[in-house]
Amino acid sequence: MAEAANAPAGTDGTAPAPAPDVPGDPGTTGRPLPEGVRRRVVGIASDALGGIAPGELPASLRPYAKFTPARRAKYAATALAAALESDPAFRVRIAERLRLGQPDLVQALEAGTVPAAADPMDVAAAAYLVRPSGWPRLVEEAGEEAERVDAEGAAAEAVRLAEKLQEELAEARAAARGELERHRAEAEGVRKEAESLRKKVRSLEADTRRAQAESRRLLGELEAARATAAAERSAAESEARRLRHRVAELEAAVESGRRTAREGRSVEDMRLRLLLDTVLQSAQGLQRELALPVTALRPADLVEAVEPGSASPHDVARRGLAEDDPALLDQLLAIPQVHLVVDGYNVTKTGYPQLPLEQQRLRLLGGLAMLAQRTQAEVTCVFDGQDLDVPVIMAPPRGVRVRFSRTGETADELIRRLVRAEPQGRPVVVVSADREVADGVRKAGARPVASVLLLNRLARS
Repeated sequence: MAEAANAPAGTDGTAPAPAPDVPGDPGTTGRPLPEGVRRRVVGIASDALGGIAPGELPASLRPYAKFTPARRAKYAATALAAALESDPAFRVRIAERLRLGQPDLVQALEAGTVPAAADPMDVAAAAYLVRPSGWPRLVEEAGEEAERVDAEGAAAEAVRLAEKLQEELAEARAAARGELERHRAEAEGVRKEAESLRKKVRSLEADTRRAQAESRRLLGELEAARATAAAERSAAESEARRLRHRVAELEAAVESGRRTAREGRSVEDMRLRLLLDTVLQSAQGLQRELALPVTALRPADLVEAVEPGSASPHDVARRGLAEDDPALLDQLLAIPQVHLVVDGYNVTKTGYPQLPLEQQRLRLLGGLAMLAQRTQAEVTCVFDGQDLDVPVIMAPPRGVRVRFSRTGETADELIRRLVRAEPQGRPVVVVSADREVADGVRKAGARPVASVLLLNRLARS
C-alpha cells in the first residue's frame, strides 16, 4: 500500500496504467522469438531509432544512432534485440513509433482482433512491441505459421530441386549415349585407319626391300667405277710425268735461247756505248773550241719578280691579309664556282646573341642575300633543327639555300655532309668558329674561315 501511495500520479491525478508485459515478466512466452519475428522487430526498431533523441537511448545503442536504418539493422541487431528485451521504456518508445506508423494494426491488436489480411510477421512484431492482452499467443502462432511456410517452401524447393536433378540426369544420360555413339564411331574410324596404316606399312616394307636391292646393285657399280677411276688416275699420273719431263726439256731450250739472245745484245750494247762515247768526246771538244763559259745561272734566275723583304711597294709580306680582314672573304668568293656554307647559329650567337632566334635568322639571311647578289657565289646557310621550339614558317631569301638539321642530327654533321657531297676540286668555304667543324671540313678539302670574318664583311656592306 505504501508503494502504491508513493507511485507517481498521472497527468489527470490518477495512478498510471500498469506497464505492459516485458520478456521475463509473467505473461511472456518464455521461449525465444522465432527468427522471422525477431528480424521484423529489429527492422522496426532500427527504422524508429533515428527519431529518438540520443539522450533517451540506452547506452548500448548510442554508438549506432547516426547509422542508416539498413546499417543499424545489420550491425546493431543484437544490441537492439537485447535493449528491447531488457529496457521496457525503450520498447515503449519503439511501440509509440509503431503506433504512429501503423495505427490501424495497433488499434486492432489492442481491441483483441487480428486483421485477416495482415502479414502474420507484422502482427507478431506489433504484438511483441505493444504487448496487448494475449500477445504471447500471437507471437507463438506467427512463429508456427512462419515455420509452416518455411517448411512448405523447403518442401517445394526440394521438389523443384528433385525435378531439376531428374532433368539434368536425363540430359546427362542422353549426353552419355551421344558420347558413347561418338566414341564408337571414332573407334570404328581408328580401326579403319589402323587397317589402312597396316597396308601402308606392308607396302613400305616391300619398297624398302626393293630399295635395299637397288642399293646393293649401286654399291657394286660404285666399286667398279672406283676401280676404273683408279686405273684412269694411274694412267693420268704417267701422262703427267711424261708432260712434266717434256716441259723441263722445253724450259731448258727456252733458257738456252735467252742466253744466246743476251750474248747477241751485249755486242749491240757495246757498239752503242762506243758510239755514244765518241759523240760525247766530240761535244766536249767543240765546247773547248768555242770557249763557251761555265755559269751557275739557270733560266728561272732571269725571270723578274719581287723578293720578300724588299723595299718594293708590291712586297708579298705587305700584301698578306689578316684572318678577320673582310678582303680575305672577298678573295675567296671571287674564285669561280665557289660554294659558301655558313654555320648559322654559330655566326649569329657570335655577332648578336641577345636577339631571339627568329630575329637572328632573319638578320643573318638578309645579309647573306645581299652578299650572294654581289658575289654571285652559291650560298647555303645551315641551322640546328633541335633548337627550334615551334615550326619555322619562312620564305628563304633569293640566292640563299636554307637547311635545318634533322631530329637527332646537329648542324655540324649536316655541314660535313654538305662538304662531302661536293665533287673533288670544287672550292668550298665553310664559315664557323667551331674548331671541330673547321678540322672536319679541312680534311674533306674545304677552306674554313672564322665567323667574325663573315660578320665584318656583312657589317662593311
